[in-house]
Amino acid sequence: MNADTKRCGLDENSPYVEYAVEILTLLADATRVRIILALRGGELSVNELAERLDKPGPSVSQHLAKLRMGRVVACRREGNRMYYSLANEHARQLVADAVYQAEHALEVEPAHHRARVAPTGGATPSATGQGTGGPTPRATGPATGEPTPGATGPAAADTTATAAAEGDA
Repeated sequence: MNADTKRCGLDENSPYVEYAVEILTLLADATRVRIILALRGGELSVNELAERLDKPGPSVSQHLAKLRMGRVVACRREGNRMYYSLANEHARQLVADAVYQAEHALEVEPAHHRARVAPTGGATPSATGQGTGGPTPRATGPATGEPTPGATGPAAADTTATAAAEGDA
């Protein structure tokens, strides 16, 4: 067995698996995911988070308390204000990867792939037909590969293109 794998707990028999499930369960709430996304830019007070998320302060505070108990966020007090930040880079990466996975489930060409592909030969995305009109919706269901009911457009007519795009992702 690789010593690094055993040390990091990335093994199916790792003692960290149950705690990882608890963390994923803790993050299975849209408000908490939005809190983590908001904290990517740095420390924010409860009131600043509440304003950015358009949620009541007491509700945001309760979510932050749960994230703090899960050691996902850290806090510090300054006078009568509490400021929150991400406890480490892993929560940021975990949520980013979850959002990227959601993009893969819902789009043929996910936004995070379009953002890093620069057109060649001076062509703009609109000139090549790419990047116009927002995300390209999937024509197949995320798990089955079967056509999505009511799907329209060129991708709906050819599910082979969708399967090929998924294979590249």
